[in-house]
Amino acid sequence: MRAPLAYTQKRTPLLVLRPTTGWVSLKLRELWDYRELVYFLTWREVKVRYKQTALGAAWAIIQPLFTMLVFSLFFGRLGKMPSDGIPYPIFTLAGLVPWMFFANGLAQSSTSLVVNSNLLTKVYFPRLAIPVSAVLSGCVDFGISLVLLVGMMACYRLAPTGHIVFVPVFLLLAFVTALGVGFWLSALNVEYRDVRYTIPFLTQFWMFATPIAYPSSLLHEPWKSIYGLNPMVGVVEGFRWAVVGSQPAPTGVLAASSLAALIILVTGSYYFRRMEKGFADIV
Repeated sequence: MRAPLAYTQKRTPLLVLRPTTGWVSLKLRELWDYRELVYFLTWREVKVRYKQTALGAAWAIIQPLFTMLVFSLFFGRLGKMPSDGIPYPIFTLAGLVPWMFFANGLAQSSTSLVVNSNLLTKVYFPRLAIPVSAVLSGCVDFGISLVLLVGMMACYRLAPTGHIVFVPVFLLLAFVTALGVGFWLSALNVEYRDVRYTIPFLTQFWMFATPIAYPSSLLHEPWKSIYGLNPMVGVVEGFRWAVVGSQPAPTGVLAASSLAALIILVTGSYYFRRMEKGFADIV
């Protein structure tokens, strides 16, 4: 006896999408399954950033270089700011390299959902992939800026320390910080579009609250550990220690900064997932 047609054909899996309620899981495994999408979104961010620009990737050198010159003139030469025994231009540039990665990642990720509104409303994929790719795209600029820093150190006859192998650790900490804040601001920016106007002010204030133009050695305990609750303090001081060897390893500040960055990332991730169900309707 011949089996009915309905049983002979292979059944197609049915995927039902329902809106989430309350606090939900992060579904990091799903994000890993879409890792190729993250890669292509990251590469697209890199290409779009320098599309139709006259100088292209040279902006990754121009921005930290000219900022270093301004800081060296006003804070180093005129303000006589101490620099822990390091030539002030190198001291400043060593802080600007990780800072530029963080600042650009924060700016790109905060507006990434609104910029990619057409993609959000047409196809399903883990929305976390958009801010993640926006921050990851800054790794190219970071590599170019790091080469600039090593070249400047060669001009001053300074050699990188053996601790340079720890640079990826501080890059990861900067990535976690930028991504955590980016999760918060990108989700808020979908509902409140005036959030984008606060980002330049927040970035500028945060830069002067980070020891880029001045050393954190000006502070003493317990204020130095409290100051380390700014995650970028651990990033900048740790990066200087790894590349230039400015001071002993900032273990206390680094521990406080790592804890603060982890809290920002976890809370930002859960807030992003909670608000995710309304992105396509509002954006």
